[in-house]
Amino acid sequence: MGSRDSRVDAYISKAAPFAQPILAHLREVIHAGCPEVVETIKWSRPFFDFNGPLCGFAAFKAHCAFMFWKGEAFVASAGGAQDQAMGQFGRLTRVADLPPKRTLVALVKKAATLNAEGVKAPWMEARAKKREARVAAPLVVPKDLAAALKTHRRAREAFEAFSPSHRREYIEWIDGAKRPETRARRLATTVEQLVDGKTQNWKYEARAKAD
Repeated sequence: MGSRDSRVDAYISKAAPFAQPILAHLREVIHAGCPEVVETIKWSRPFFDFNGPLCGFAAFKAHCAFMFWKGEAFVASAGGAQDQAMGQFGRLTRVADLPPKRTLVALVKKAATLNAEGVKAPWMEARAKKREARVAAPLVVPKDLAAALKTHRRAREAFEAFSPSHRREYIEWIDGAKRPETRARRLATTVEQLVDGKTQNWKYEARAKAD
């Protein structure tokens, strides 16, 4: 059997009056479609897991949202809005804005089946392919970084000693700057950190080691 989380009860009770019946309805639908579902809180919102993320809902000032983790693969055929910012069912202001309970229960069962079969969410597959393409692409050192490394031997040696992934982190960080002044500041920081033998994400890596 699944489990219920008292934090979800608290979330629903603190929601606006219009939202409470919507959230309560969705909660019962989810348990009806997947009795083994486990409630939790993720990103400060109720989420439901079954062999991985299944679905979740949220309440805002004037509407609620309901989304399936892998909804892109099957909710569109049921008339879902597919607006990820609003969930796959658009802005919900009343229970009647949702499909019939029977339809929702069937969607929950479909989501549970996909999880049980290990099917990945389409957006996750697309992101993985994008990451693979990015990693496979040759490293191109920006001209300004190359020029800076020529004049800083220690920084150049550290950069060249880094793995391709660490070098790519610095390159993408510099190229990600939208303004010239931001780029110049990131370039200077890069040289300073390289002189000290630090990776671009050295703070996070140090924190991870401490934990």
